[in-house]
Amino acid sequence: MYRIGVMGCGVVASYGHLPAIVDTPELQLAAIFDPDESRVKELGNRYPGVLQFTDADSFIEAPLDAIVIASPAPSHSSNLELAAARGLPVLCEKPLASTEQEANEMIELMKSRNLMLYTGFCYRFSPISMKIREIVQSGAIGKVRALRLMYLWNLDGKYVIHPDGEWGLNERRAERMVEGGPMVDCGVHQVDLARWWLQSEVVRHHGIGVWLEEYEAPDHVYLHMDHACGAHTMVEMSFSYSATARDPLSYFSYELIGTGGVIRYNRDGWFFEMRNGYSTQVLSGGSEKNFHGMYQEFARSLRSGEPGDLPTGEDGVIATGIARAATNEAIRNRLQVGHTVIR
Repeated sequence: MYRIGVMGCGVVASYGHLPAIVDTPELQLAAIFDPDESRVKELGNRYPGVLQFTDADSFIEAPLDAIVIASPAPSHSSNLELAAARGLPVLCEKPLASTEQEANEMIELMKSRNLMLYTGFCYRFSPISMKIREIVQSGAIGKVRALRLMYLWNLDGKYVIHPDGEWGLNERRAERMVEGGPMVDCGVHQVDLARWWLQSEVVRHHGIGVWLEEYEAPDHVYLHMDHACGAHTMVEMSFSYSATARDPLSYFSYELIGTGGVIRYNRDGWFFEMRNGYSTQVLSGGSEKNFHGMYQEFARSLRSGEPGDLPTGEDGVIATGIARAATNEAIRNRLQVGHTVIR
C-alpha cells in the first residue's frame, strides 16, 4: 500500500484526484494540504482518518510514499521542491509550471534525485483513448494521416448569479482566460493524445485565434500540427461556444482519418465507431477523462519504477509549450493588424 499525499484541495482534487486515489486498491490517501483551512476541513470530513495540513512544511514530514500536486500552477515548483527534498516521486497536474523554463527546472531537479515526475493528463486513460491507440497501432485504419480533435464549450457560462443575487462575470472562467485561455488550459490534452496515439513528434505548428471577448488570449483557438510521420492534427478549442446562451451546448469529438479507414468519437451519446474496408464496428463509448485509470497506472509505476503509459514531465512540457506557442502566435498576429486587447 503506497501512502499518497495531495497538495491542493481545489475543484479538480475534489472530483478527480481524491476519489480515484481512495478507490485504487494499492493506494492510500494519507494526507492532504491546502493553505485554505476551509477546503482542508471540507475534504477532511469527506475522508475521515486522512491527515490534514495547512502548513506545507508540516505536511511534507508526514509518512508518505508519493506526492500528488493539484495546487494552482504558480505553486507547483515550490511544492515539488519539498517533495524532492523528501525523496518522493510526484504526479503533478498540468501545466507543470507557469513558464517552460520553470517546468524544465522541475524536471532536472527530479532527475538529479533519480525521482519520477509525471504529468496528470488523465485523458490518456479514458477507455476511448486507449481503444483509439490500440486501433492505430494495429493498423486497422491504415496509416493515420489526419486528426481532428475538438472541444467547444462555454466554461460554465460567461455570467453567473453571485451570492448577493446579482448577475456578474463568471470569475472562474475569467481566471482561466487570464491564465492562457482554452488551448493552454484544455487543448494540452489533445496535443498529448495526438503525440501518444501516433508515437510521432510535432515538427511544425501554427495557431489561429478568434476573439469573441476582449481578453489577451483568444477564447476560440485553432492549432495545426505537422508530425514527423507525415500526419496532420487540427485541434479546435473554445471557451465561448454558447457562453451567453440560455440553453448552452458543448461539442467534443475525435476523428482520425487513415489510409484504410476512419475512427469517430462524439461525446454526445458516447458515439464511437471504426470503419474500414472490412466492416463498421460500433464500439463502447465512455467519458473522455479517467482519473481512476491514471491512478491505477500510477500504482503500477510506483511498484515497477517504470512510467508505463503515464505522461512524463517531458510530455507535459512539450504539450504545454505547443499550446502556449500557438496562443502567443495568435496574439502576436492580432496585434500586428492593429487590434487592441486587455489584460
